Amino acid sequence: MTKLMTVNDVADFLGVPKSWVYDNWKREAIPFKRVGKSLRCRPNDLNRWLDEQGAR
Repeated sequence: MTKLMTVNDVADFLGVPKSWVYDNWKREAIPFKRVGKSLRCRPNDLNRWLDEQGAR
């Protein structure tokens, strides 16, 4: 089983502030899922999303 990434993990991975992730996750369609009140992301989904950003 793969560990889900937190907002902090995603921010570190992307090299952006955590505030940017919170401010932009819906607009940028970062593939988060709600787990309770928290946002979590599968690493594979984030890598796929990142690959797709070059097509914009």
